[in-house]
Amino acid sequence: MRIWLGLLAAPSVALACQAILFALATPACSSQSRVELHAVAAASLALTLAFTVIARGGWASHGGGMTQAEVDHADGGTVRAFLAAAATAVAAISAFTVLAMWAVVGVLSPCAQ
Repeated sequence: MRIWLGLLAAPSVALACQAILFALATPACSSQSRVELHAVAAASLALTLAFTVIARGGWASHGGGMTQAEVDHADGGTVRAFLAAAATAVAAISAFTVLAMWAVVGVLSPCAQ
């Protein structure tokens, strides 16, 4: 279960963050406040970072950091270790994406024409 949070939930949170930020741009422009935008970005970043930590824990429990000799003699756990490593990478990239979107919220005005 920990692997799937990193592989599926983290990118979904990043996509939802983008959609919600886009939907809140017009209300933020009319109210001249970016508080809602920052709240959505902060919550999304917290979720994606949590999923990254959870996926990293799954990677460590499935033999993350094994040597090549250990991988050669391992059983079917190598597939799980690979998926856990991929989940960690995907979740980290999703967190970086949310951070980049949050940086844009801080720099650009929602009323840009």
